[in-house]
This record gives sequence, structure tokens and C-alpha cells, in this order.
Amino acid sequence: MAAAAPSATALAGAALPLPLSARPQPARFSVALPRTAPPPPALLLRSVPRLAAAEGGTPGMKETLDKVVSAHKVVLFMKGTKDFPQCGFSHTVVQILRSLDVPFETLDVLANDALRQGLKDYSSWPTFPQLYIDGEFFGGCDITLGMYAYALSACPSSHD
Repeated sequence: MAAAAPSATALAGAALPLPLSARPQPARFSVALPRTAPPPPALLLRSVPRLAAAEGGTPGMKETLDKVVSAHKVVLFMKGTKDFPQCGFSHTVVQILRSLDVPFETLDVLANDALRQGLKDYSSWPTFPQLYIDGEFFGGCDITLGMYAYALSACPSSHD
């Protein structure tokens, strides 16, 4: 008699290893971004997450966010951290920025409800992640992914 198939509940908790080498790897290229002047000393004394959290819910949220996005060349407001993203969309944008060797700062919007709501009002964009480049709102995951795909298609293939 044939062995019974394992029950669905027995498989539910099992982790199935996926061969990562089977995934196609995107072409790597780098973009040289000019460095901006160092941030003012007052900003150097406080970390970016603390700066935003300190102003959470106050009328000064816009001014605080202006300071944060202008103090860094590239800022990503995301769910989680760059080392431990808490959503797939945030993870995707982090991977794109890393593949381009772009230095960037991140703020975890899950750590502060006032920051999360303040950013939605600040950018007029309802979802996260939100990417800012040179102090300007660039877009979310969909826009970043689209621009990345466009850039890859515009570059000659390195293996032709």
C-alpha cells in the first residue's frame, strides 16, 4: 500500500528552501551622485529617526521633514529598516538602491504614527515606501521600480 501524503497542517509550518541561484540576477551598474554639503551641526547631533520622532504630531512636522529630506541626498521613508524591511515594497526599493550602490538614509514609519501620517500629508502620497532625492519626492515602489527597469533596458547588456 502506498504511503499517505503528508497532511496540509504538517506542511504548513515547514520552510521550503528556494534555490537563490536559480533566480535571474539583474545587471549591476552604478550611478555617480554628487555629494551635498554636510548637514548643519544641529542635525549631526541627532539621528534621522530621532529627529522625525521628536517632532511627531506637532505643527512643526513639515519643517522637520523639510530638514530631513534636505539634509541627505537620498532618503527612504519605509516600513522597517534597510537591514530588516517589514514589507515587500520597502524591500524592493532597498534592493534597487543597493544594486545601484547609492548611499541612502532610511526612517522607519512603523515606529511613529505621527510621522507616518505627517508624511502622507507632506507628500500627498498615501503609501510607503516614499523615496526622496535631492529634497524632492521621487515616488513609491512602483515608480522606483519602473525607472529602474527603464534604466536597465536603456543600458547595453554586459553579457552580449
